[in-house]
Amino acid sequence: MRLRRSFLSIAVSVALLQGCQSISPVKQQQPDLLSSLPQLAYEKFTLPNGLTVIVHEDRKAPVVAVNLWYKVGSKDEKPGKTGFAHLFEHLMFQGSEHFKGEFFEPFEKAGATAQNGTTNADRTNYFETVPTNALDMALWMESDRMGHFLGSISQAKLDEQRGVVKNEKRQGDNSPYGKMWDLLFTASYPEGHPYSWDTIGSMDDLNAASLDDVKKWFKRYYGPSNAVLVLAGDIDVATAKAKVSKYFGDIPAGPPLAKPEQWVAKLTDTKRYTIQDRVPQARVAMVWNIPAKETAAERELDLVAALLGGGKQSPLYQRLVQKDQLASSVAAFSYARLLGGQFVIIADAKPGVDTQQIEAVIQEELDKIKQQLPSKQDLQRVINSQVAGFIESAERVGGFGGVSDILAENEFYSQNPTTYYDRVHYQATVEPEALQQAAQQWLDKGKLVITVTPFPEYTHAKVGADRSKLPKVGDIKPVQLPEFKTFTLSNGIQVSLAQRTGTPTLSMAWLFDAGLAAEQGLPSGIADLTLSMMREGTQQRSVIELENELDELGASFYSYTDIDTSVFQLTAIRDQFEPSLAIAVDVLQNPAFNQEDFKRKQSNWLDRIAQEKAEPHSMAMRILPELLYGKQHPYSTPWTASGREDDIKRVTPAQLKQFHQAWIRPDNSQLVVVGDISEVQLKATLERQFAKWQKPEQVLPQKQIPQVQPTKQRKLYLIDKPDADQSVIYVGQLLSIHDKSEIPLRIMNDIFGGQFSARLNTNLREDKHWSYGAYSYLQEAEGQSPLMMVTSVQTDKTIPALQEIQKEVKGYLGKKPASQSELDKIKQNWLRSRAGELQTNDAVLSLMVGQIQKDKPLDELHQFDQQVQRVPLKTVRQVTQQFLRPQEMIWVVVGDLKKMKGQWQKLGFDQVETLDPKKSL
Repeated sequence: MRLRRSFLSIAVSVALLQGCQSISPVKQQQPDLLSSLPQLAYEKFTLPNGLTVIVHEDRKAPVVAVNLWYKVGSKDEKPGKTGFAHLFEHLMFQGSEHFKGEFFEPFEKAGATAQNGTTNADRTNYFETVPTNALDMALWMESDRMGHFLGSISQAKLDEQRGVVKNEKRQGDNSPYGKMWDLLFTASYPEGHPYSWDTIGSMDDLNAASLDDVKKWFKRYYGPSNAVLVLAGDIDVATAKAKVSKYFGDIPAGPPLAKPEQWVAKLTDTKRYTIQDRVPQARVAMVWNIPAKETAAERELDLVAALLGGGKQSPLYQRLVQKDQLASSVAAFSYARLLGGQFVIIADAKPGVDTQQIEAVIQEELDKIKQQLPSKQDLQRVINSQVAGFIESAERVGGFGGVSDILAENEFYSQNPTTYYDRVHYQATVEPEALQQAAQQWLDKGKLVITVTPFPEYTHAKVGADRSKLPKVGDIKPVQLPEFKTFTLSNGIQVSLAQRTGTPTLSMAWLFDAGLAAEQGLPSGIADLTLSMMREGTQQRSVIELENELDELGASFYSYTDIDTSVFQLTAIRDQFEPSLAIAVDVLQNPAFNQEDFKRKQSNWLDRIAQEKAEPHSMAMRILPELLYGKQHPYSTPWTASGREDDIKRVTPAQLKQFHQAWIRPDNSQLVVVGDISEVQLKATLERQFAKWQKPEQVLPQKQIPQVQPTKQRKLYLIDKPDADQSVIYVGQLLSIHDKSEIPLRIMNDIFGGQFSARLNTNLREDKHWSYGAYSYLQEAEGQSPLMMVTSVQTDKTIPALQEIQKEVKGYLGKKPASQSELDKIKQNWLRSRAGELQTNDAVLSLMVGQIQKDKPLDELHQFDQQVQRVPLKTVRQVTQQFLRPQEMIWVVVGDLKKMKGQWQKLGFDQVETLDPKKSL
C-alpha cells in the first residue's frame, strides 16, 4: 500500500545489485549452519466462523505483530475485471463503517511500525507491529474493515483510490524495464490463466470498475473463513483467543470458495518477444514455467537457481560479468506461487553486446548443470546462505519476512506454519542427482525469451465487540535500550558495544571519516568505487573466495558511502564471528586493487551511471547537489555516490589505492558492534584480528567543508525526459543545524512531509491522487544539511503540483502553522514506535551509527523519550520560521517538457533554466 514495489521486482533488484589481516588464507572446514535454524514455536486455533489464528509468543520486546492474510489475489480475478485485489488493498486503508478516517491515523498515534499492505497473484495481506498496549486498537481496526467495511465504500473513495492505483501503474511503467514485467506474465501463460495478467491490472479494467462490482468482490473474498491471522510477539495463546474472539467472533464466515487447482502451464517450445524501452542497456529475460510452491521440483529448482546465478561465485556471474564481460549484471531465481512457479534468468548486456551472445552463454551454463552434478560444497554454501538469511529475518516479529510473515505464508501455502523447517531440511539433504533431474525436466526448450532493447459450513457469535468507539491505546512502555560500552583498542580504534542476547548474530559497522566529502580535489565517485573495489579481492583472497567463504559462514559484508562517512558493515552468526571478522579485516587492510578486476568494475560502474542518467529520480539526485552547494564544494558530487562519467573514465587503480591509504585507516575509524557478545570477548577477538593494523606514518587528511551562502533568487531547473509518463519533482534547501534544533526540526519535517499522513502526501496523494506518494526528509551532515521534498506526479499535473507544494510551504509559514494535535501525533508515533523499530541488531546499530556521526554521546539515546516530550509547540513553530525559507529553495523537475511548454511563468520563479542532461548529469 505504502510506497513499495512488488515482491518480484524487489527480488530481481536485490539479485541484480551483487566485504586487517586474516588469521590464515588456509581454507577452514565449511560450517553446517543447519543446527542454528530456529524452530518457531506456535499454537493454532480456528474460530467458529472459520478464521484461522496462529500465535507465536516472543517477549523480547513489548510489541505484537499483527499479520492478516486474505486468500485472495489477482489469480481470483477474471479477464476484463483485473486489478480488483490490488485496488481493494488500497480501498481498505480508507476507513471502515465505524472508523471514518485514514486507517493509518490511530496506528501512527499508537507508534505502530512496519505497517503496510501488499497484494500479489495469490494473496492480500495487511500487517503492522504495535506496542502491546495498542493491540486492542489494532484488532478492532482490522476486524472492523473485515466485518464492517462494505457500508463505507463510496463512489468518491473508489474514484480516489482508482486514481492512486493508476498513478502507481504509471510509476511502474515509467521505470526502466517496467514494461517488461507486464509482458513476462501475459506471454508466459495461456490466455485466461490466473497468472496471465499483472497484479496491478489494466487501466481499462480499472476505469470500468463500478461500485457494485467492488462490493460484490468484497462480499465474496474478505470473510474470516478465507483468512489467516497471525499474532507474534508479547502475547500468549489465552490472551490471543480472548481478544480475537471478541473482535472477530461476530463476523459472518463468508461464502464457501473453491480451492484453485494447480496449473503449471509448461511451455512446449521457445516463445520470443523483443520490445523497446527507454533504457540505457539491453536486457534479456528467460522464463520457464515450473511446478507450484513447496513441491519437490520447486524446492530443487530453487537450489538450482541459487547455484546457477546466486552471487559473484556463480557460473553465470563468472562467465557473463567477470570473464567474458558481456553483461554488467545477471541473476537467476525461482518465483514460487500457489498454482505454479517460474524460473527466471535476467541479464543486462554491456553496451554494444548482442544479447544472443548472452543467451548462448546462459544456455551453455544450463547445459552444464544438467550434465554435471553440483558439488556437496556448493550445495552446503547455498544452504548456509539461506539459513543465515532466515535467522536474520526471524529476529523481528513483524514486517516483510518477519516471524509473523513466515508463519502466515507457510500456513497459506501448505496449511502448516512451519513448512519452512521441512523445506530447508529437504534442501539440505537432497541428492545432487535430484537437482540435475529437475533441471533436465523443467529447464528445457519450453521457455519465454524477452529481449528489451534501448528505444530506437460455519457459525458466528451473536454478540461481538463494541463498534461504537475505537479501543484506547494504553500507556507507552519505555524502550529499554542496552547499556552502551566503549573501549579503545591498542591500535587506537574506538569501539562501541551494545550487548543484546536472544539472537545468535552480531552486527558491526566500521565508520571512516571520509565519505563523498573526501573526494574534494579527486575524481568524483572515487570514495564509493574504492570501497566497492576493496570487496573485489584481497592480496590473499580472490573475489570468488571472499564470496564463497562469507556464504559458507552465513555472513554478509557490504559497504556504502554517504556524505561524510564511508562505512563497512558485517553481519555474522555468533558461532562463526571470528572467521567472519577475519575476512572483513583482510578486506580492510589488504585490498588487491587488481587491474583486471578494476577494468571490469570500472566498466560496470559506467553502466550504472548510464542507468542513473535514464532514471528520473537518479537524474535529479545527480544534479541537485551541485545546484545547492556549487561546483567546487565537497558536497557537490552526485548523491548516488557513483560520480561523474568523465571522472570514472580517468580514475586509476593507483588513485583508489591512495584513497584507501589516506582514509581507510585505524586512526580514522570507529567500530560499532551490536549482538550477543560480552565486552571481554569482543575486545580479545578484536585485538587478535587487528594486531597488525596500525596507524600509518602518513598524515591524516583533513576535510574542508565551507559554508555556502544561500541563493536569494527562487530558481527552477528543468531537465527534459521525452515521453515520460510522470514528472519527478525535487525541492532542496540548505540548513545549518545545531544540537538544540535537531529534534524540533525533525518534528517540523514529519508534520510537513515525513510521514504517510503528513501534509504533503495528504495533499498530492490522498486529496488530489495525482501522485503515488510525496514526502520530505532531512539529510543531516557535518556541514549544511539538505532539507528535501520529493514526489512524482502525472505529467498533466506537474504545474498544479508545484503550486500545491508552494501553497503548503506558504501555509506552514503563515496561516496554517504546526498545530498541537499534529505535534502530539508525531510525539506519540515516535515514542510508541520505538519498541517496534528497535527489535533487530541492525536497527540498534543504525541508531548508534547515527548518534556517532552527529558526534553525540551514545548515552543520550537513553534520554530520547524525555527530550521529545519536552518539545513545546512554540519551539516547533519557531524552528519552522527560522529554517524554512522558500526564497532559498532550489526546485528541479524531470519530465517531458514539451507537454508543459509555456506554463512555467505561472509559478512566479525568479529564474527558470533548462539544463542539458548530456552536460549536467
